[in-house]
Amino acid sequence: MRELEKALEYHSKRYYEDDDPEISDYEYDAMFDRLKKLEQEYPQYASPASMTHRVGGAVADRFEKVRHSVPMGSLTDVFSPEEVISFCGKVKEAYPQADFVVEAKIDGLSVSLTYEKGVFVLGATRGDGEYGEDVTANLKTVRNIPLKLDIANPPETLVVRGETYMPKAVFASLNKQREEEGIPLFANPRNAAAGSLRQLDSRICASRKLDIFVFNLQVSSDDVPSTHRECLDALEDMGFTVSPFRTVCNTAEEVGEVIREIGEKRASLPYDIDGAVVKVNSLDLRDLMGETVSVPRWAVAYKYPPETASTVLRDIIIQVGRTGVLTPKAIFDTVRLAGTNVTQATLHNIDYIREKDIRVGDTVFVRKAGDIIPEVVGVDIKSRPENTHPFEMPSLCPVCGSKTEREEGFAATRCTNALCPAQVRRALEHFVSRDAMNIETVGKSVAALLIDSGMVKDIADLYVLEKDAVAALEGLGEKSALNILDSVEKSKNAGLARLIYALGIRHIGEKAGAVLASEFGNMDALMAADKEALCGVKDIGPESAEAITEFFASGKNRDIIERLKAYGVSMEDNSVKNGDVLKGKTVVVTGTLVSMKRSEIEELIRSYGGTASGSVSKKTSLVVAGAEAGSKKAKAQQLGVPVITETEFLKMLDIKE
Repeated sequence: MRELEKALEYHSKRYYEDDDPEISDYEYDAMFDRLKKLEQEYPQYASPASMTHRVGGAVADRFEKVRHSVPMGSLTDVFSPEEVISFCGKVKEAYPQADFVVEAKIDGLSVSLTYEKGVFVLGATRGDGEYGEDVTANLKTVRNIPLKLDIANPPETLVVRGETYMPKAVFASLNKQREEEGIPLFANPRNAAAGSLRQLDSRICASRKLDIFVFNLQVSSDDVPSTHRECLDALEDMGFTVSPFRTVCNTAEEVGEVIREIGEKRASLPYDIDGAVVKVNSLDLRDLMGETVSVPRWAVAYKYPPETASTVLRDIIIQVGRTGVLTPKAIFDTVRLAGTNVTQATLHNIDYIREKDIRVGDTVFVRKAGDIIPEVVGVDIKSRPENTHPFEMPSLCPVCGSKTEREEGFAATRCTNALCPAQVRRALEHFVSRDAMNIETVGKSVAALLIDSGMVKDIADLYVLEKDAVAALEGLGEKSALNILDSVEKSKNAGLARLIYALGIRHIGEKAGAVLASEFGNMDALMAADKEALCGVKDIGPESAEAITEFFASGKNRDIIERLKAYGVSMEDNSVKNGDVLKGKTVVVTGTLVSMKRSEIEELIRSYGGTASGSVSKKTSLVVAGAEAGSKKAKAQQLGVPVITETEFLKMLDIKE
């Protein structure tokens, strides 16, 4: 029991305070459950300082402490369907009229949100359950937290509880960016969300695109409904995004079936879940059932076991990214995880490989971080063959043969050759991509041909390609060459916003490119801006400002820009301001469009003063629905948001199809 207490204290600190866990949630929960059962069996040996008497981790010193108006407790964890059935059976035996609500257990960071007269005034992390961290400024950046409740007569005081999380797609994009920059990767979406919410600079948190599901009404100065399900419905009417699964069940069998259905959908969900929560629906019954010292008697959390598979590691190969970072990748025998066949996984960097002592020939354990990114999480040392050797990063780039180096304080090993074909290829693929310069005819295969032939040594070389030389490349011909040159020529007028994004500056995405273009107006002004001026721009934080100034300090990058300018590439902000027909309006586009691409119609919305959004809410002004419009159109109709066709939208802007 003493050993378990010591281990739990250590791993709790790693999880709650350091945001850097060493073991999975499942392993931690099983250890916790083991200690709790031992304390019940041998109460004379139970320690008053045991982790079972606590709810979470300590509060960090970086934020002001906040006392919760209602303690933010945890739930009893169960690990088998039999334990769920037992819980439901005991409740029904004591209270035959009881029914249950089953919800997905979102894997994120629990927070409380306080509203005064309908205005969001305080957001806090769970902390130790009694005191949390004041992260109001960061929570205000979470897009689906209403800053003001959209109802006529809001309660004088309202406190709700929810789970902040990072969507899987955002997590994958963030880790890809960090890997290219040689920054340590986040272990999973939960830790990425926690690390984001604890940023002192709220702009960094905003860039992480967190979301939230609200799952409980904690306090209200108004009368509340009699059931949990009705409370969730009422919160949704107020503008909150509530638990996506909230099925009411009357029997243990129904509860079990819903848990199974949620588990089957787990891999396809756009967010991470680690279980299902079963709660008594009636609030009056909850009061009768009460709570123990640390957990309520009216709910349990069923934890799904993590899906992990073992396989044999056959090789470790090296990939070179557009910033020169060498990334080791594991190649192993095919395994099936989260509904897909997996044959390879990133190994991140040499520190990761050394920490886990991963070697070619090992039997390794593989899982999907956030159910999307395959990763090697461990090695079966007992199965290790003889004569294996520790892996070392190459001293020479496997693509160009140049020396590699590892900067002090960084995890990444980089190729020192800025003209390395692998770097040029990745940079070229990004430059021509749809959201950048949109040169459709130069895909990955054509990019490889242009680089391998020596015609393109950097992105500026695209604009001096000769038709006959391109036509002579394998698999192309005169017609393909003309199409390529035509697309390249058209891209000269893509505009400053797209060009900034296309240059591949670290931390600068499509949105930041548009903001910088609008702020500075031309490339020369942007290149001349110092860190202070850049930090004064909306949505540009210190990290982004540093990356921009470093990029333009490079003589090579300046030379490329001067050549692009000489070849006729527009360096001016050419976004057309067509008027204010959509000023102050938020427009969502959904379904299949006919006359233009999604990116083009969103640019059109912005040019008429509107805001293009990807999700429908009560604040949405208008939905433009193309063919096969699905859930967004349905939600708009449910909320009473106007829905119009593409033709009607263009007519509104006085544009002929």
